[in-house]
Amino acid sequence: MKFRFLLWALGLLMARASRKNPAFQQQLADKALVFQLQTLDGKVARHFIVNDQRISSRSGTYPEPAFAIVFKDAAYGFATLQAKNKQLAFMTGIQDKSIQIKGNPALVMWFQGLMKYLKPRKKKA
Repeated sequence: MKFRFLLWALGLLMARASRKNPAFQQQLADKALVFQLQTLDGKVARHFIVNDQRISSRSGTYPEPAFAIVFKDAAYGFATLQAKNKQLAFMTGIQDKSIQIKGNPALVMWFQGLMKYLKPRKKKA
């Protein structure tokens, strides 16, 4: 349940950033694709639609995403996306086959680059 909620919240954050953050919008320029994050059994899945410098998301799988990041289970997916060092968590997961990448690996790198724009802003003192 936590993983499903995290994917939903990720969709909201990316949708908001695609409306309000010029740097984020720049990363979406010339992109029209669908990608998804899911569990290996497919019970928890969310796909994200990138079109016209906007991102929206829907529950469930998409027939042919440009890439998919598949976690061995919901608990592992949640732990990986919440890890302090996400890059290390992803690399470890890929090496021990707990995370599978389907589709274009270059787009996965692009997606990971998007994540830096979703960090909460620090409030000024």
